[in-house]
Amino acid sequence: MRDLDEFEDGLVERFRAHPVLTEVAALPDEAFHAILLQRRFISLAFTPAYDLAIDLLRDEVGLRIARIILREEYPDTHGTTRSHREDMKEDILRLGVPREQLVASRPSETTARVIKDTFDLIAEAGAHEDSDLMLLTLLRFWGEVLVSVEYGALWPRMAPVFTQDGRNRSRFYYPHYIHDAKGRPLATTSLLSTTHSDRLATRLSELLAHEESPEDFKRMEERALGLKVDFYEQFRG
Repeated sequence: MRDLDEFEDGLVERFRAHPVLTEVAALPDEAFHAILLQRRFISLAFTPAYDLAIDLLRDEVGLRIARIILREEYPDTHGTTRSHREDMKEDILRLGVPREQLVASRPSETTARVIKDTFDLIAEAGAHEDSDLMLLTLLRFWGEVLVSVEYGALWPRMAPVFTQDGRNRSRFYYPHYIHDAKGRPLATTSLLSTTHSDRLATRLSELLAHEESPEDFKRMEERALGLKVDFYEQFRG
């Protein structure tokens, strides 16, 4: 399992070193806002991606974990609390994106393709002979671990806007930066872990323990990373 952690951590560092993520602080507001608006469409695809994976999962333990994470996106059944998507919109507006620009935004050709490729990869994972392992790998790495890396890279640019009177007022980006992160190695995760990544890893590590070869796990994580890289490539000058 230690080898898999080292492999995974290497992919994380590759993503963290992407030129767009390393240069976020130097971007003009217009370019930074363009990233936020396009990334919003990826976030809007998060819940249907989880729903599709839940349709294809057969492992009951993994299903329960995925259902809990999905339901946390909509924390109130009475309609008085904003969903996480609404929190994202509020954070985007607070970061200086005019509402008119948000309303007028549409997925770019690249963003639309990346979303389609994500759904295709989930469907492909569901057809794999080790579908539960593949689906949980994808949900965790694409939907949680790498998301935390993204928001961690964006956060230094955002922090001055959201930090007021010693309080962090971000409702979406900072909480997801913290709660989606990989906090523990795969071998030491627990259902008591507080991050989404580590909760999914509790079942994923059990499934991996029965695998003679982890090559499919590695390939799935590499393809998940490829989706993220493809998205950010559109913003390179």
